[in-house]
Amino acid sequence: MESSDIDAVTRQLGRPPRGVRSVAHRCPCGNPDVVETAPRLPDGTPFPTLYYLTCPKATSAIGTLEGSGLMREMQARLAEDPELAAAYQAAHDDYIARRDKAAEDEDMEPLPRDMQSTGGMPLRVKCLHALVAHELAVPGGNPFGGEALDALGEWWKDGPCV
Repeated sequence: MESSDIDAVTRQLGRPPRGVRSVAHRCPCGNPDVVETAPRLPDGTPFPTLYYLTCPKATSAIGTLEGSGLMREMQARLAEDPELAAAYQAAHDDYIARRDKAAEDEDMEPLPRDMQSTGGMPLRVKCLHALVAHELAVPGGNPFGGEALDALGEWWKDGPCV
């Protein structure tokens, strides 16, 4: 990853990022907004969040969505709609496969199979930040991430976050 990207992510987070492998998505403003992280931190600690949302404008807008009750509505739909549940399971399976591939690429032991993927997948809708990060990194890969992303609007329209 380029040092300018590391600098941008450091400013976005207010601290140096941990275990970053690459920029997984760029905001239309040009800054990274999602980074891909290694499945384990340099000290070996498991880090199950493969795609990490870094843009403070996006995270703030998603926090507003979470506060609106959207996750409760999504959770209810997940319980009632078998096709949606299958798509969410597929998103989980894809996430685990990508995380395992990242571990292999980094010559690390993969995380245990029973460890969470992200955002509550595949049975819960727990963190829209993580689901949106997944959707931005893998367009079309996460049904709830896609819905939340659509609901966000143009969070970048007022210029770069840093």
